[in-house]
Amino acid sequence: MGKNVSAKLGQGISPQQFIDGMTKNQEQFRSIYESFEWPNGDDRTFFESLNGRDDLRCLIIAADWCGDVVRNVPVVFHALAASGMPTEVLIMEQHLETMDEFLTMGGRSIPVVIFADQQGVVRGQWGPRTKHVQEPMIAFKLANPDREAADYQQNLSEARTEIMRRYGEGEGISYQSDIIIELRQLLSTL
Repeated sequence: MGKNVSAKLGQGISPQQFIDGMTKNQEQFRSIYESFEWPNGDDRTFFESLNGRDDLRCLIIAADWCGDVVRNVPVVFHALAASGMPTEVLIMEQHLETMDEFLTMGGRSIPVVIFADQQGVVRGQWGPRTKHVQEPMIAFKLANPDREAADYQQNLSEARTEIMRRYGEGEGISYQSDIIIELRQLLSTL
């Protein structure tokens, strides 16, 4: 049997409430949100074409302290706003039982963007990062299963450095178009 989040529908906060309630990273989040530009008109048209659908809901597991949330969720918010899809944010620490249903390689990684139907049946999910940005962490976890190993922290630091490089810190925001592409591909199948 698949996952179901029906008990969580209506339990989250709105995207605006999430932004307004941020106690960490709010300025950076708002800056990314306000500077977002659609990669192309075709992508925007796709998300706008979803406005007639009433069969999908979105829950986003997030927290304001997380750098991946700060970088990725502003883009997700724009895509979902264009789609007209009902969207709620579940603060991770307040919904750990739900977080634990959506682990990434056995760990709590956010954001998790969950698409469900009206009955809460999960139809798809995205996150915590684009595939390209996530690759170094996947490689790290596969190569470093022993958290007590002498080189574990050094290797983790190297993986995080590569993730930041792939986010393009100081070099632009190409990862944002990857988010739009991956969300579009996922939603095209639902």
